[in-house]
Amino acid sequence: MLASAAHAQDAAPDASDRFSLGQIIVTAPRFEGVGIDSSTLSSEAIYTFSRTALDDAVNLMPGVSAGNSGGTRNERLVFVRGFDRFQVPLSIDGIRVYLPADNRLDYGRFLTTNIAEVQVAKGYASVLDGPGAMGGAINLVTRKPTKELDIDVRGTVNFDNDTDYAGYSTSAMVGTRQDKWYAQASYARSFTDHWDLPNDFTAKVPSLENGGARDFSRTEDWRVNAKLGFTPNATDEYALSYTHQEGSKGAPLHISDTVTTPRFWDWPSWDISSLYFLSTTALGDRATLKTRAYYNKFDSILRSFNDRTQTTQSRPYAFDSPYEDRAWGGSAQLDFAASDADTLRLAFHYRHDRHVEFQTSFSTTGVPSTEPRQTQTEEIFSAALENELKLTPDLTFTLGGSFDWRNLIKAEEYGAPLGTSGASVLYNYPRRDADTWNLQGRFDWQANDALALHASLSSRARFPTIFERFSQRFNTAIPNPSLKAERATNAEIGGSWAQGKLRVEGALFYSWVDNAIFNVLTPAYPCTASTTPPATPRPGCALTNLTQSQNVGSGHYYGVELSVSATLLPGLDIGANYTGIKRDLDYAANPAFRPTGVPTHKGFAWADWSPVEGLHIVPNVDLASNRWTLFTATPASAPQRYYRTGAYVNAGLRVDYALTEHVDIGVGGRNLFDDYYTLTDGFPEPGRTLFASIRARY
Repeated sequence: MLASAAHAQDAAPDASDRFSLGQIIVTAPRFEGVGIDSSTLSSEAIYTFSRTALDDAVNLMPGVSAGNSGGTRNERLVFVRGFDRFQVPLSIDGIRVYLPADNRLDYGRFLTTNIAEVQVAKGYASVLDGPGAMGGAINLVTRKPTKELDIDVRGTVNFDNDTDYAGYSTSAMVGTRQDKWYAQASYARSFTDHWDLPNDFTAKVPSLENGGARDFSRTEDWRVNAKLGFTPNATDEYALSYTHQEGSKGAPLHISDTVTTPRFWDWPSWDISSLYFLSTTALGDRATLKTRAYYNKFDSILRSFNDRTQTTQSRPYAFDSPYEDRAWGGSAQLDFAASDADTLRLAFHYRHDRHVEFQTSFSTTGVPSTEPRQTQTEEIFSAALENELKLTPDLTFTLGGSFDWRNLIKAEEYGAPLGTSGASVLYNYPRRDADTWNLQGRFDWQANDALALHASLSSRARFPTIFERFSQRFNTAIPNPSLKAERATNAEIGGSWAQGKLRVEGALFYSWVDNAIFNVLTPAYPCTASTTPPATPRPGCALTNLTQSQNVGSGHYYGVELSVSATLLPGLDIGANYTGIKRDLDYAANPAFRPTGVPTHKGFAWADWSPVEGLHIVPNVDLASNRWTLFTATPASAPQRYYRTGAYVNAGLRVDYALTEHVDIGVGGRNLFDDYYTLTDGFPEPGRTLFASIRARY
């Protein structure tokens, strides 16, 4: 159960391995052991179920679904109660990971093997944590040492359907915790040589995919984190942390689309760095100041090749597209206890984003052409206020609100402005600033020692990205500098009950979505004679079949979450969760539209059986009903066609044995019955996979 009403951290530094300064969400007391509840996912659960990538890991939780974008980008997605990556911010230690151009995060790039905990706020995400959390928030909490010498080393070797080597993952952490300081360094790496399609896959177009090892499924990611902390007394903590991660991946092709021309893309680099300082300082007995300051870098290259050999670039559609993104900013939060029953919290956030791109295009002449550097720069501010009032010793009411505003400083583009007949030039789009508000309230009632109930209502908005406002999408779209923020109003009632070795959680939720952004087919767009906006229409010329991002959508998301965990017998623990969700989202211009990517029903169940000391046998099952996807092999003149796909029941098993007090070995597998399924049109998921692992802790 999310307990944002108890948002302030305990005054004393956290003695657990969770980096307390990096936590942005405080939850109800955690269930020990495997540790899957409605708002947190423990490192033990991540290891037990062998979920090394973020999208795969959070799919264990109720209310959260993993997906695949499909298409040429083929990115791994996460949906929180139906809200996507644009509407649910991702942070590491409370520092947001944001790509200012389009924020198309690939959740498969984020490793979990050296993460202490994943925190997920659903619907109600406190305004104190910053702007953009229209549908929730996800935060990765890095680890912190807990003893004088703290060492954790893990390694896993993966095998494909035929038991051939398929890759590996590894992580290592070493740290020390002293009386007034701590230090730690950690490393994580994941390499996928390939993964196999299920054995019952039948090749429809062998030139696109012929089965066996999935073509272009090779990926490689690694991350390092180092932190140094100072704890001068029982209330204060100061930490400097650095995280750097690098990734590369291929882009598997649609298995049967012969209408759309294949794009042979590759990402040789997808790199993120973040240097940040976090602190908490007690100001007397009743006030606490928390600060964050950071500098982030994101550098990536997307390459397009002539053909599937990915060796030459000499055709008009071949290119190199580098991104250079920089961000800096920070936040300050002041907590003041006016009385034992009344606490006021104020927060201010500032972020400066700069995006630079300069594509190199190729042609049959053999002479590449590189664009001038194009820069988009903007600032985002947020001022938030939250008040927590204990109406009775057991009943708390929290009221919060914030005001966000965005200043667009520069938005450059290179080319012939859409609809003009002139040569390519470097020009600026019209500047449009924006602002929006957020408001939320929550009741938390501790009915008795076992039962806790809550009810909340939250209205949150998020600003559109530069891509949504300005991208011409290879001359198929019209920019819209005046595009407004999307908004969702999220209502929830829920609770948890824990008695002895039984714990039950549940929630009912309902969201109203307004001003949703859609690509709308526009009437004929006039060509123009000039090259500098605003352009003058040129008589007798018009462009057709163009789209524009507009605030035309609205709808409702609603559903239920349930989870239960229990110790049935000594040495036998079980757990299960279920999510049911319905999304009605549309806009009048396209009655055929369906929201894609989220199953109507989803569940996860597991058991942990220890028949003898040191041995753990953990069977588990992932299941989901089908979901909407868009059939892509459709001529441009034909109407869009949506259909349902993606239902699966995947069995898994892990067996671990403790060789010594400090060393465990394990074997296991995923999708043991080799189920064939696709989450998005034309992109099947992996078949049976097997693994062997070892873990040493000192």
